[in-house]
Amino acid sequence: MDQEAAGGTADGGGRADPSTEAFVAHRSLLFTVAYEILGSAADAEDVLQETWLRWAGVDFAEVREPRAYLIRITTRQALTRLRTLARRKESYVGPWLPEPLLTAPDVAEDAELAESLSMAMLLVLETLPPTERAVFVLREVFALGHEEIAEAVGKSPVAVRQIAHRARAHVAARRPRAAVSPAETRAVLGAFRQAVETGDLQGLFDILAPDVVALTDGGGLRQAALRPLVGPDKVVRWLAGVLRRTDEEVSLEPAQINGCPALLVRLDGQLDSVVAVRIEDGRVTGVYAVRNPDKLSRVARETPVGR
Repeated sequence: MDQEAAGGTADGGGRADPSTEAFVAHRSLLFTVAYEILGSAADAEDVLQETWLRWAGVDFAEVREPRAYLIRITTRQALTRLRTLARRKESYVGPWLPEPLLTAPDVAEDAELAESLSMAMLLVLETLPPTERAVFVLREVFALGHEEIAEAVGKSPVAVRQIAHRARAHVAARRPRAAVSPAETRAVLGAFRQAVETGDLQGLFDILAPDVVALTDGGGLRQAALRPLVGPDKVVRWLAGVLRRTDEEVSLEPAQINGCPALLVRLDGQLDSVVAVRIEDGRVTGVYAVRNPDKLSRVARETPVGR
């Protein structure tokens, strides 16, 4: 966010005031906090605007630690927004997937941040109640202390410790059993891409795990399966059907999405969807295809993220 967008003022020398400088310095971190709690970039941006409005009314001289204070405001606003988002998801057409972000290549160098941003992890976080999700994100991704988190979520430090323990156990039972390197992900995605582009159905069967699950998010605006597709037969049949129904040229382009290798699917050069995968033991166990055009605006340019 630039100075004007932040709503800050500058001194006679053109320098932003300390309050604005602090907000701008932590903007990428605050966006990442909000996005990981919400799974929606559009809602995360709204949360940042609300955070700025509240931050602008704070007496900066009384703030000992701007980073912690800003995270606290952002978390509270994100939790409020999460309840609104939950109501929207109830009426959503078909599976709901997080809004994909085009991220810089160096995000992958921070393995913990990249994993926390991945489609697979964001879907795991979707299974947590709102407060547990916020506590997990703040503790496991941003390494905040229990006392800081307690102030952000309105709980006691003792309660936060219990919530954090419960959230960790929940996530551990649902996350991939072993970390997958970006190189392995790119290799599997490359084989997946070649099989799709050449129509090699047997090649697709070889890449997909027996318990593979595919989620396709069209939001009622684009063709998508209205329920999860479970098993290689259904996933391959759906992919083959999609390819048969279009006369347009299909191309799959590698990209860095949410800190992980993924594919941009283009029809006659126009972006149609983003495909991310979950990989275990060298095979694809999850396919996440976002086709809802309202969720694809963040793929046109890189979104700064950080912690």
